[in-house]
Amino acid sequence: MATDEDKARLRAAATVMLVRDSAAGALEVLMVKRNLNSDFVGGAYVFPGGGVDPADGGNEAEALTRGRSDAEASEILGIEEGGLAYWVAVLRELFEEAGILLATTRDGAPLELEGDVAPRFVTHRAAVNDRQRRFLDVVAEEQLTLDVGGLHYFAHWITPEGSPRRYDTRFFVAAAPARQTAAHDAGEVVADEWVTPADALRRHREGDIELIFPTIRNLQAISRFETVAELIDAAKRAASVPAIMPRITITERGVRILLPGDEGYDEAFVEGRTPAGPADFNEAVRLISHAANPGDGEAATPEAT
Repeated sequence: MATDEDKARLRAAATVMLVRDSAAGALEVLMVKRNLNSDFVGGAYVFPGGGVDPADGGNEAEALTRGRSDAEASEILGIEEGGLAYWVAVLRELFEEAGILLATTRDGAPLELEGDVAPRFVTHRAAVNDRQRRFLDVVAEEQLTLDVGGLHYFAHWITPEGSPRRYDTRFFVAAAPARQTAAHDAGEVVADEWVTPADALRRHREGDIELIFPTIRNLQAISRFETVAELIDAAKRAASVPAIMPRITITERGVRILLPGDEGYDEAFVEGRTPAGPADFNEAVRLISHAANPGDGEAATPEAT
């Protein structure tokens, strides 16, 4: 997989597929649109998430959570310690980017952001996004407990070599709270939308929205489930989650993406060449993403020309 030098360049990250059952009976997922000025595929629709910060872990964070200890979280992720920080990072990023806070009040009830409570949390969110306040300080002041038990580990993707930024990203799934409304932050993300996985994939094929390869693969994965309960149950029962680091290479046949286990994966950088820079890498990602999301009756291909 990744070498020691690669790991030193990788930033730990976490993202969440927040899902709900629509009035029409279909499973929907919350997606947000990256700011067009983002270094990595600006304008793409993604799931809320971002980098794991040092403040997301430690004793202070663990004291404000319920449902999973750091030791339990670390065991699930296959790391020695610090696993709970990924869960806390997801909840922080979800609050920052979409205004959703998965937490319980001091009496154990799910947090509701309605009525007189909502404006107060709008102010909290703005202060956190402006780095005037820490997320955990807001949680403590409001006497909340973060519901890390409601987040379930689902996938693990590592950004390919050649990207202007590389992340070691853990994907989670969680059920959306009943009495909170998503709203993008108009900063890092500029739009938000509840959409069925099938509709998101269709709109990508039609050129309406941009999706990147891991997002496509995770949308394809959750599209197999009809309800939130079915998806959450499957995530709970998963015995293990493999790490996936695609490799992107350019040969005379065009741009190719290879996954661990694919023929030629180990030799990808010997036989071909990696994208020359950020612009080339982003264009390669776009080409490959379209090849990975074929229409009905077409087979997905690892190659794009």
